[in-house]
Amino acid sequence: MLGPTAHVDTFTRDNLPAETDWPVIELGSLDYPEYLNAAVELTDRMVERGFGDHTALIGHGRRRTYKELTDWSNRLANVLVEDYGLKPGNRVLIRSANNPAMIACWLAVTKAGGVAVNTMPMLRAGELAKVVDKAEIRLALCDTRLMEDLVACAKESDFLKSVIGFDGTANHDAELDRAALNKSVRFEAIKTGRDDVALLGFTSGTTGVPKATMHFHRDILAIADAYAKNILQVRPSDVFVGSPPIAFTFGLGGLAVFPLRFGAAAALIETATPPHLVKLIETYKATICFTAPTAYRAMLAAMEEGADLSSLRIAVSAGETLPAPIYESWIARTGVPILDGIGSTEMLHVFISNRLDDHQPGSTGVPVPGYEAKIVDDDFSEVPRGTLGRLVVRGPTGCRYMADDRQHVYVQHGWNVTGDTFSQDETGHFHFAARSDDMIVSAGYNIAGPEVEAALLSHDSVQECAVVGVRDEARGEIVAAYVVLVSGHVGDDAMVQRLQTHVKSVIAPYKYPRLVKFVDTLPKTQTGKVQRFQLRDASKSS
Repeated sequence: MLGPTAHVDTFTRDNLPAETDWPVIELGSLDYPEYLNAAVELTDRMVERGFGDHTALIGHGRRRTYKELTDWSNRLANVLVEDYGLKPGNRVLIRSANNPAMIACWLAVTKAGGVAVNTMPMLRAGELAKVVDKAEIRLALCDTRLMEDLVACAKESDFLKSVIGFDGTANHDAELDRAALNKSVRFEAIKTGRDDVALLGFTSGTTGVPKATMHFHRDILAIADAYAKNILQVRPSDVFVGSPPIAFTFGLGGLAVFPLRFGAAAALIETATPPHLVKLIETYKATICFTAPTAYRAMLAAMEEGADLSSLRIAVSAGETLPAPIYESWIARTGVPILDGIGSTEMLHVFISNRLDDHQPGSTGVPVPGYEAKIVDDDFSEVPRGTLGRLVVRGPTGCRYMADDRQHVYVQHGWNVTGDTFSQDETGHFHFAARSDDMIVSAGYNIAGPEVEAALLSHDSVQECAVVGVRDEARGEIVAAYVVLVSGHVGDDAMVQRLQTHVKSVIAPYKYPRLVKFVDTLPKTQTGKVQRFQLRDASKSS
């Protein structure tokens, strides 16, 4: 039963799926008051608890304390309400790279009772239009360096009426910033209900009609109180860094919610290439890093050249499943735990993870406290240990698609069906095989692409790779590997044979890649996920 609402604009509550179509939500020990504003808990409340002078955010060479972030977001909230007429429940699009100003805008929108819709800088006008139309957004806040596509979207939109620029650098020289200078640092935050929608997270795919996941104020705190508290064991002395865009829920959690919930700091960078991340870690003595497996491989190389990453106490693998060879190399070189896990936009963040005292190669770990997971077959019967099947999960967060019939695909029998093929071993640990639609069936054999990728990555000449299934008349599908070689190695027929022989020596020979193609780069999303569909499409046209 939904609790009270502060929303005057009831669009999001009106477009929630029927409660009978929700997954089972089990809050367990997570107990939140009926009225709750997540942004207040992450700023004003932290000042009340004595963190006012602690660093909250670092960006563009400037540190912001919790008191400064609280005052900044309160000024912005006053602008949104007094100058732009924001009403509780209105959706507000935010377009920016990872910087403190984006977080301040997100906090301001949330304090004012708005529903934040964070978007990536990479989206173009047509992609933004799909988001705007789906969520019926009338107001947008945009880093002035990224205005062009959003202004173009607004010109053609039936909904988007106002695009307000803010300064994503440290200069505070844009329309929103100038308006905020004259506002009070005090703001009476909207007394939102814990079950009011605070965030719409659009799934990263932008083809077709996008799916908008709906997250309550209590959900935002729940991911911190479940994952960050229990798995990362966050301390006020921690400094978070990472590459995931804050526009995605994974980045919002790891680079905003988690540090702010526990009085820690986040050091933000707009272009999070491995060299830039290395520099950021060295400069600010970062302790917790969120990035992709390929970036950790690059960091290992940087350490060989003298980079000092000794401040790190936790490495969190993001975007792609963590190949065992990278795990083993990282542990051998640093001794620092590198934690693989799995999360989704629908679930808001990570729900299965390795632990600081229980991590192993090739394992995704066990459920985060408060969550439960199992492996089922097509009839939803739990399968024996060691058997591949569909991963299903439930806990304090869960999928709620906004006005979308695909709710019935993701939620079945009260469980969230993640779309991943997994197995569970006798010790209860979960092991990723592939996305359910990425399993390769060749001559009757089920072959998980990530297993072949891990085998290839264990060869010294392979920098990164991706494996997909390619149609074959005789075998149905064959395993195709797209390989980026380490600089100095040549992608010739002899290298193909060496790699094929190597894979046969590491895993069952029938799994070896019958087709090997050498490429300069792999197509990826902003979160570091390899876009395997592009490789499959390329193989069809070649």
